[in-house]
Amino acid sequence: MHKLLKRRDVLRGAGFAIGTALTSGAWRSLARAAAGNLILPTVDQLRVRVVLDTTHDIFISGDPHPMVGIERTRQLVNPKRLTLGGEWGLSLHLESNSGAAAHRYLLDFGFTPEVLTRNIELLDVDVAQLDGLILSHGHLDHYGGLVGFLAAYRERMAREIRLFAGGETNFCYSYVKPPGKDQPALFGVLDRRDLAKAKVETVLCETPHVVGDAFTSGHIERTGFERVLPNTLTEAGAHDGAGCQADHFTEAERQGRIVPDQHWDEHATCYVVKNRGLVVITSCGHAGFLNTVRTAMRVCGVDKLHAVMGGVHLAPAPKDYIAQAVSELKTLNPDVVIPMHCSGAPFIEAMRQQMPEKLVLSSVGSRFTFAA
Repeated sequence: MHKLLKRRDVLRGAGFAIGTALTSGAWRSLARAAAGNLILPTVDQLRVRVVLDTTHDIFISGDPHPMVGIERTRQLVNPKRLTLGGEWGLSLHLESNSGAAAHRYLLDFGFTPEVLTRNIELLDVDVAQLDGLILSHGHLDHYGGLVGFLAAYRERMAREIRLFAGGETNFCYSYVKPPGKDQPALFGVLDRRDLAKAKVETVLCETPHVVGDAFTSGHIERTGFERVLPNTLTEAGAHDGAGCQADHFTEAERQGRIVPDQHWDEHATCYVVKNRGLVVITSCGHAGFLNTVRTAMRVCGVDKLHAVMGGVHLAPAPKDYIAQAVSELKTLNPDVVIPMHCSGAPFIEAMRQQMPEKLVLSSVGSRFTFAA
């Protein structure tokens, strides 16, 4: 059974009235206490399939790595002469086994349903076996394919399906500022009415949750040097039936101002692999991928970091910032680092310089297996 820890549950359990105003530090302390109530599973095996990422490289290295199984998808032959698509976005199929039991989730949904659904068909992802859906954060390149995915496949899926999203800000309107323009342009919004129409229940994971064999990190504590690098803008408040509620936003956000997005509700999806350690999937890591890893380690109480994979959002970072990030990652001593999506070529180059034996490259269609 999923243990669902919502903000009101944590407040009530701590003796506070619902609606009590807390500082961010006090809220994080309560969230940590709530996380201590979770019974976190371990898995015998975790397989991560890259359903969608920026590129499909048919010539990517197939060299083995001692700490992770690597399978590559190369040239596809099919009657329609279709190949795997890449776009700015990310989607991962997660399959874990603990004994004879298996759990399967789809994490993030890319930018467009057209590319996502095409890749799902070409990779033979069985949507009927999905136990649930996970959204890392409210950026279009992670939820953009979701509604179209549900339109195409909802009838094949289990009757009761949950979407585990980090928190309320995943449903805020987001904006970008086009080059040379003074006014921001709408970047998108995930409309909960579309999810309700598809009969998908949304679970907000402001605190850590057990999701099948995985656990979500909950709020990512910002304790290191990392900062949220420039990305999108956000607007609190609901209008036209969409948007997000402003019950725990800053005063500026409550006034309906468009402000830089701090990604307070981004969360990571994590697994503990028996005899190996912790696997952290960052998706984007706007709050800092090192902050994300350290939060996950505190939540699960596992000191051994087996793997870090996903986007680490260092593509726009200066070189000295990247060098420091990789240097601090080295002290955490992961067995494997698999950059995806927004990680950026400079991060990969820094990994080659400082931790070449840990680096494994990714491509659309790749499957990575972590096993006891």
